[in-house]
Amino acid sequence: MKIKKITSDRVFDGINTLIMLVLMAIMLYPMLNVLAVSFSDPVPIAAGQVTIFPLGFNLGGYEFILQEDGLIAGYRNSVIYCLTGTFLMLLVTSLCAYSLAMKHFLLRKFFTVYLAITMFFGGGMVPTYLLIKNLGLLNTLWVMIIPGCVSAYNVFVFRTFFQQQPAELRESAYMDGANDLVIWFRIVLPLSKPLFATYGLFHIVGTWNSWFNALLYLTRENLQPVQMFLRRIVITFDLAGAAYGGNAQSSLMMQGRFHPMNLQMATVVVVMVPILCIYPFIQRYFIKGAMIGAIKG
Repeated sequence: MKIKKITSDRVFDGINTLIMLVLMAIMLYPMLNVLAVSFSDPVPIAAGQVTIFPLGFNLGGYEFILQEDGLIAGYRNSVIYCLTGTFLMLLVTSLCAYSLAMKHFLLRKFFTVYLAITMFFGGGMVPTYLLIKNLGLLNTLWVMIIPGCVSAYNVFVFRTFFQQQPAELRESAYMDGANDLVIWFRIVLPLSKPLFATYGLFHIVGTWNSWFNALLYLTRENLQPVQMFLRRIVITFDLAGAAYGGNAQSSLMMQGRFHPMNLQMATVVVVMVPILCIYPFIQRYFIKGAMIGAIKG
């Protein structure tokens, strides 16, 4: 049976649609502008004429960036940090949350309060740096992985999700002789795919876009993620090409083969593409999993 909408409902839907279209345009414009600038000719870029459509066609920025050794090393490091960090985060967080979700765990209240305190009080940048240094993590790949393994907020969200799962499943498994580790692996994990997909995606995106920790803790360029490479290009790149010591690519830029903004925006696109490719594979889990954090206990 089709429900007939009253006038006020139609007005509300129309206003809602208009607001969503405006928000979509606001969010799409920067991305379209980056793409347009990366493919445009130098002259219209210098004149500030490029908006959301390329003016001319120029691949000089992409040719430059794909020849840089730092890009491949940055990609490799970022992939390692994302995959290893996400795996450890999901593993440690789910194990911790499962323990806190079990009423028979003796130290459940103590660790719950302990984790909650960390949500309101932090050590600060200098104490954190000293701790990282004393642990011997400076200039190691682990400094980009271990600090992000546990988040109190994530633990509480995971705990709430585990508590909402039918207790009868665990009780029947206990009666069949299964221990908590078997129950976590054989029952809890298969029922938590939306949760793992959503927070795994959040962690991957956060790790891929992270550059501040690398700026603080990594001075060796062979360990720096791709975002540090992007930072060097976009922020510290000398418009005259002097930052690259007058090499062949710089001379091409100075001869008008491409504009510095071609290079900067091409770098943004190259760094952004891998993350955009991840979403279609976990989209079916994302909407369901994103609602999990709305209820916390």
